[in-house]
Amino acid sequence: MTEKTTFNIAVVGATGAVGQKIIDLLDAKDFPINDLKLLSSERSAGKKINFQNKELTVEAATPESFTDVDIALFSAGGSVSKKLAPEAVKRGAVVVDNTSAFRMTEDVPLVVPEVNNEDIAKHNGIIANPNCSTIQMVAALKPIKDAFGLDRVIVSTYQAVSGAGNEANKELEEQSKARLNGEEMKAELLPVKGEEKHYPIAFNALPQIDVFEDNGYTFEEMKMINETKKIMHAPELNVAATCVRLPFFTSHAESVYIEVGKEGLEVADLWKVLEGADGVVLEDDPASQTYPTPLSAADKEQVFVGRVRKDLDQKNGFHLWVVSDNLLKGAAWNSIQIAQSLIQNKWL
Repeated sequence: MTEKTTFNIAVVGATGAVGQKIIDLLDAKDFPINDLKLLSSERSAGKKINFQNKELTVEAATPESFTDVDIALFSAGGSVSKKLAPEAVKRGAVVVDNTSAFRMTEDVPLVVPEVNNEDIAKHNGIIANPNCSTIQMVAALKPIKDAFGLDRVIVSTYQAVSGAGNEANKELEEQSKARLNGEEMKAELLPVKGEEKHYPIAFNALPQIDVFEDNGYTFEEMKMINETKKIMHAPELNVAATCVRLPFFTSHAESVYIEVGKEGLEVADLWKVLEGADGVVLEDDPASQTYPTPLSAADKEQVFVGRVRKDLDQKNGFHLWVVSDNLLKGAAWNSIQIAQSLIQNKWL
């Protein structure tokens, strides 16, 4: 039997912010595609998207859409994934899902390739892409954990509006214009579209991303907590998170406090392991005001780390500033990396 060299790919949620990035990356990375199928809701079906000098028509996603598909890249919301991902698997596709639908399902690998690539081999048809804010944090922390151990993580996030989708970006634009023109800002989407109360994001900070859980944490915060433990195979790790939405468009930033297992370390020790880490770029020179920002990280695939400091009171405590493009490494690029690994390692 001749080994496949090109593959049939489906992108579910092709017209959304992440779906568009996935399509761009499939082209830019010269992904070995035989046939590309673009899928969406019925509302978006019929739209035209250019790919490799061809005009492709977006189709409404149905169970039958996945016939003869090798890899299906999902980014169309959890309800769509729950409905259609099992149907894709039934028809022989391997699903890389960018929603929270399967992340904490026991037999579904939750993967950041730089951290736990080998988990992909354990898939039963579905591989989950972690939450964007989790991805960049664990990519930065994994080399530190491997070298020195990791006992505690406390993270505060500063998250871009694009994490809530294209509509949220539009609302930020409209609110900014209204405020600068002395007009009333209309808030209809954030912090959570389905909630009763909405607040303006322009010139504001919203300490709520997703709905509140009974324990007082938001779903976004609990995703970071639980996903970090699963990805790192560290159920005993102490993790706490506070997630905040800020009025900029691209890249999430995070202030991360960690306590390592080894004592007697200095900042230079952390620099050394971060400089050699896969997918991580160290930008840390206070003397020249060098550190990553959301703007400097935009449109880049790496995770950027700066402001590494030793805690002044806790001898094994350190602080880091972690920034990454939430639509690229935080979503689309991580999905493509998983798909590449499926092919390269013959794990389909």
